[in-house]
Amino acid sequence: MFIGEYHHTMDTKGRLIVPTKFREELGQTFVMTKGLDHSLFVYPNDEWKRIEEKLKLLPLTNRDARAFVRFFFAGAAETSLDNQGRILIPANLRDHAKLEKESVVIGVSTRVEIWNKDLWERYTDDDALGIDLIAEKMSELGI
Repeated sequence: MFIGEYHHTMDTKGRLIVPTKFREELGQTFVMTKGLDHSLFVYPNDEWKRIEEKLKLLPLTNRDARAFVRFFFAGAAETSLDNQGRILIPANLRDHAKLEKESVVIGVSTRVEIWNKDLWERYTDDDALGIDLIAEKMSELGI
């Protein structure tokens, strides 16, 4: 399980350190793709395969399903750790997540997310996110 928030600096070549706690669970190779809210999603191969199987079941005739599958798979890249525990983030994914220098790497249960530091701080601002209202809605769902 991936948990925690880590702040790292991306170098000029687009390489970012993966937190030590995430490296073993991700494995040597894994999949990175465009995420929601201008983030990147990073999945270990076994979790990627589970998601791929679920997305294959979506109806081809549904416009929203086609759009999401295209977004998710077209932006995907298999990547690996270098000897220093860094990943090279492809330019198209850096652009999607608006990654520059300061980045935040977070654990979200079955995946890792990579965020631009400023976007993450805006997103997690309690007033903007309305976490209290979200928590109320989740409790109505029995969570």
